[in-house]
Amino acid sequence: MTAKLKPSWAGDDLLSQFVNALISIKPIFTLMKQQARKVLIKTAETNGVPWRENRRQLELAGIESMATAIANPEIVYPDYYQVPFHAYDDGNLCWQAAFEAESATYAMALRVWKDEPLTWQTAHDRLRHNFYDVVWQYVQQPIEQILDVGCSVGISTHSLHRYCQTHQSQAPRTVGLDLSPQMLAVAKFQDQHQAIADWVHGLAEQMPFTDDSFDLVTLQFVLHELPDQASKNIFQEIFAY
Repeated sequence: MTAKLKPSWAGDDLLSQFVNALISIKPIFTLMKQQARKVLIKTAETNGVPWRENRRQLELAGIESMATAIANPEIVYPDYYQVPFHAYDDGNLCWQAAFEAESATYAMALRVWKDEPLTWQTAHDRLRHNFYDVVWQYVQQPIEQILDVGCSVGISTHSLHRYCQTHQSQAPRTVGLDLSPQMLAVAKFQDQHQAIADWVHGLAEQMPFTDDSFDLVTLQFVLHELPDQASKNIFQEIFAY
């Protein structure tokens, strides 16, 4: 049997068109969001990820002021970033999304191998390493500078940073870039040991770095969320470096 390159509900298949039609009907979309959220929370908490407790701890941490400090006031958010996304009416520009992103990420990994008795840690490591192992086949010299584009709350950034540390003799300098100041505030708060060199608020289409700044640039679980033109613009920006 030939493995599918994508799920049947993605792309331009009939099922995808049907799903998109349902999403366009607001009452149905609201119900779909609620059900998807319940499934993720149940998956997380059944497998040892305390979703609601994690959110509560972040709510009590008083990190909202960090978003103000980290935000670039000159940023103009593109239209595609100011629409409802996942289960959040304000997309990634809200605290609920930022406070729940880590738990949701671990739940997502568990859903990939839902028929296997994996811990959330094992599922997450497998998901990341499947990607990193392929990338590493093309690495021909030590990586000194890494940029993680669309870093969210930093899970991908830390995971990639640790992977590189264990696969070469020197630790890289790693930077996370994201368009959500809320996500970046959580990332900075969670980075207690300052393993990541910097958390930068910026557009992936117009990154605030000089040419040849990085040896490796990654986008993890980002492109499926973007319009085609935005993806093209991001790749043009990356290869300009």
